[in-house]
Amino acid sequence: MKNTWKKAAAVVAFAGIALSATACSNSKTVVSYKGGKITQEEYYNKMKKSAAGQSELASMIVNDALEEQYGKYVTDKQVNKEFNQSKKQYGSQFSTALQQQGLTESTYKESIKTNLLMNQALRHIKKISKKQEEKAWKSYQPKVQVEHILVSKESTAKDIINQLNNGAKFETLAKKYSTDSETKNDGGKLPKFDSSDTSLDSTFKNAAFKLNKGEYTKTPVKTEYGYHIIKMISKPSKGSFKDHKKEIDNQIYAKMAQDQTTMQSVLATVLKRADVSIKDNDLKDVLTKYITPDAK
Repeated sequence: MKNTWKKAAAVVAFAGIALSATACSNSKTVVSYKGGKITQEEYYNKMKKSAAGQSELASMIVNDALEEQYGKYVTDKQVNKEFNQSKKQYGSQFSTALQQQGLTESTYKESIKTNLLMNQALRHIKKISKKQEEKAWKSYQPKVQVEHILVSKESTAKDIINQLNNGAKFETLAKKYSTDSETKNDGGKLPKFDSSDTSLDSTFKNAAFKLNKGEYTKTPVKTEYGYHIIKMISKPSKGSFKDHKKEIDNQIYAKMAQDQTTMQSVLATVLKRADVSIKDNDLKDVLTKYITPDAK
């Protein structure tokens, strides 16, 4: 969600600024006060020269171009699903988190849609090679399920491992010791995850993938959250590439989406295909930073 908000900042940086071409052709009063007034034309001429105004225009162009080319691939249902997931994740702090990022529920949904549209643009413009798939397959791990016990002190984690070595039940120790309130009462069980998962610490994942079914980590696994003891409860065989091609491709695209250079290239292609023509000479350079020579 935080990454989405960072991307949203460019999209809604100055929402509400009237930068349409029609604003120049009329002088409707925006504000009046004793001894004077501000017209739409005056407001437009002032805002188009500001960084915020130019950024907003660029965002409007980008959003319109994405919508025109890839809008049919993104539904309100998809947007609402991601929105509700974020809302559930933050719970009672959701409204506060939005305010801290300068967003409303409406503008946050807009940013979610922009990200979904960009992902569609990525998938349509950048095609995955066989070499990329082969490389991703070597490190791919199908979805596993683990239990974990999280504690704040390494000494506590070592004591729990000793108890496990002496025959104590993992689920019982999770309920007694774990500081993970969301999983402790279910024996520390986490949702299934594979090697493409980005929600879990990489150290945690690497330690988990080394375990066979029924095994637990013999030394504490340190992450930013504390010290974990991990037990593997479900680990399917890797199978064939054909069985997991969709997951592999999704993993590759997810990694590509995190690469700024790649996404810059995608956006440049979207804008070139949109054949944008800016009529106001004062605004002719608003898309300069988005355009790259390799745009197709």
